[in-house]
Amino acid sequence: MTAEDKMTIDERRKYLQMMKPRYKKATRKERGQLLDEMETVTGLHRKSLVRLMKGDLRRKPRRKQRGKKYDVQVTEVLRVIASSLDYPCAERLTPNLEWMAKHLASHGELEMTEQMLLLLRQISISTVERRLAVIRQGQPRVRRRRSRPVNSILRNVPMGRIPWNVNEAGHFETDLVHHCGQSASGEYVHTLQMVDVASGWAERRAILGRSYLVMEDAFSVLLELIPFVVLEIHPDNGSEFFNHHLLRFWEDKVQGIRLSRSRPYHKNDNPFIEQRNADPVRAYLGYDRLDTVAQTRAVNQLYDKMRLYHNLFQPVMRVQEKVVVSEPGQPTRIQRHYDDARTPFDRLCDLGMLSPEKRAQLATLREQTNPRQLLAEIQEQIDHIFSLPGAAPGETQDVYQTLVIYDRKENGE
Repeated sequence: MTAEDKMTIDERRKYLQMMKPRYKKATRKERGQLLDEMETVTGLHRKSLVRLMKGDLRRKPRRKQRGKKYDVQVTEVLRVIASSLDYPCAERLTPNLEWMAKHLASHGELEMTEQMLLLLRQISISTVERRLAVIRQGQPRVRRRRSRPVNSILRNVPMGRIPWNVNEAGHFETDLVHHCGQSASGEYVHTLQMVDVASGWAERRAILGRSYLVMEDAFSVLLELIPFVVLEIHPDNGSEFFNHHLLRFWEDKVQGIRLSRSRPYHKNDNPFIEQRNADPVRAYLGYDRLDTVAQTRAVNQLYDKMRLYHNLFQPVMRVQEKVVVSEPGQPTRIQRHYDDARTPFDRLCDLGMLSPEKRAQLATLREQTNPRQLLAEIQEQIDHIFSLPGAAPGETQDVYQTLVIYDRKENGE
């Protein structure tokens, strides 16, 4: 019997009140049978049932109200942890309170005791949700910008979608986010984003324009950054992904990776990447126009910091089960059940997709990184990006300066 199937106290008392007249009129043998039945239904001990049958079943009010279990110190710890992770929801925050408290304590952000760790281990999602409602009031988050402004090659590329319940890391949904502002004319910055469906691990790279030169350079950088084997890349059907140059890149330079495409007229074939396009990319950079080399390089510096913050510290939830709910008079709907929130790094460790060397390297990097300081650096970098001037009318930008090969040449590599 699950916790949801058990009787509440009021339900048990109501049941026992119905049984009590029968119990009083019964013979000794019949009382034993009734006690067997009540023991099975209520789950109470036999001696407790005998006492209840002899006494008064009305519930007595408490003489003294119970004190608060989670005091102001717990609220303060929640405030520090929540602000360090940019105020996630209670469902994502609660399963990660204990290890994050230890981590912040190791960086001097908190003073932690065994009693406090025990309270963080015991606190419920509902309690955290109530505390967060108060904590969030008046607290600034990382600035969210809300202002809005198939060709023949596809025939040889298999189409479909990555299953939502795939349990193998390495299957990446891929997309471009446009930072063109109110006008899509000329060259402007795009964000090439890759998200692993199984673990939630995400990599991003800013590019200026959509030429095969910058796309190939960005894919080369992202594939070097991903700390595990890439099995599949699944973009939409845009010509920036499917052209002769990029197909030659996949065939000649990046072998062993399966390339798939979305189905025509199925806009939800890339649900995971579409969600990440909104948050954090759009949430951090908004819909303003970015169109210079300096802005492109500054956005890539931002993504270097976001890579650590979101992959090592930000918990994500994954759909565990989908249930079709059909009620009389109501439209059929799908109810999604989620697993416990864990960081992409922890999910990769559970899946066994990281080599021992990579796992130790990333674990050490997380131990040495202060998430509160990293979040402050992300905010400073966003402010820096929007302090840079845009391109003047008629001004030409040297796209070559945004490539990794340019940086390596400048550094003498």
